[in-house]
Amino acid sequence: MNWDQVEGNWKQFRGKVKEQWGKLTDDHIDTIGGKRDQLAGKIQESYGITKDEAEEQISDWERKQRDDSYRP
Repeated sequence: MNWDQVEGNWKQFRGKVKEQWGKLTDDHIDTIGGKRDQLAGKIQESYGITKDEAEEQISDWERKQRDDSYRP
């Protein structure tokens, strides 16, 4: 899975994003619209972390999505 897949299927990933980052509101998720940089910014803002930390969390989340998609 790459980020283009997330962006293209944002409606399907909204719930998983909200599950991972519960402080993000529905308005945040609407604003993000599948854009990785927007997601990183909202995570930074909502959780008071650095851009690098937000990017690392997103990368970990992406790996988890990819791993989950390969399970039978």
